[in-house]
Amino acid sequence: MDPPTEPTTVVVTGASAGVGRAVARLYATRGARVALIARGRAGLDAAAREVTELGGRPYVAEADVADADAVEAAAGAAEAALGPLDVWVNCAFTSVFAPFTDITPEEYARVTSVTYLGYVNGTRAALARMVPRDRGTVVQVGSALGERSVPLQSAYCGAKHAVNGFTSSVRLELLHRGSRVRVTVAQLPAVNTPQFTWVRSRLPRQPQPIPPIYQPEAAARGVVRAADRPGRRERWVGASTRATLLANRVVPALLDRYLARTGYASQQTGASRPPGPDNLFAPADGERDHGARGIF
Repeated sequence: MDPPTEPTTVVVTGASAGVGRAVARLYATRGARVALIARGRAGLDAAAREVTELGGRPYVAEADVADADAVEAAAGAAEAALGPLDVWVNCAFTSVFAPFTDITPEEYARVTSVTYLGYVNGTRAALARMVPRDRGTVVQVGSALGERSVPLQSAYCGAKHAVNGFTSSVRLELLHRGSRVRVTVAQLPAVNTPQFTWVRSRLPRQPQPIPPIYQPEAAARGVVRAADRPGRRERWVGASTRATLLANRVVPALLDRYLARTGYASQQTGASRPPGPDNLFAPADGERDHGARGIF
């Protein structure tokens, strides 16, 4: 299927920063109508300005994806403002960098509510509008860590595993009913987003993605390709994603030993982390825009 030539109406959650911000920009260059959903007002307003400058039409909805009612209200308002939704991109997440035994039940529940149930809430809102029209695409922004777990990220890895299982079930239900609505997953590599400066961490040094680290624009291209060709169950974005997932299917025990030995050091820089708030329970970009890229 060729990419659409007419302006598309797209919803992007987590659109104020990181990969979501880059996805919104890329759709804007196509002249799309882009609904931007996130918690951080400053990031959202900056994203909306960029969408306009790049040729798109923005709509801003300040909402926490962990709140199902808020997501539903945002979806209804976006459709009223921009027209019927063609694509919904679930991208919002949060996390805690720490050994499992150092993460509190409240923190674990919060990561799960945003990073997993946020996708459930977004998918529900999207399908409520797409299924009756028998058209539309939902893209789950996944991760190689949704299949190959690493230490110090148990809450995030668990949520991304859950997204994969949930999406597979929904896909089968749509196939059963003969629906033309598609649900697909873009599995991403390590990406340089602002999350690593505002994620909650109990590590002794500055958290970082496991190299090689890709820029969010590269990840965004993979996400948009997945939306353009949603007949594929999932799209592996980046050579490191492909290498990781293939190795995990062939030699998972070997990867266990390797990551147990190297995973702590490879997820931290040599520098101490500068003081500042995290975004677990409140947005870190509510008053200051952080853009799409992080510090790496």
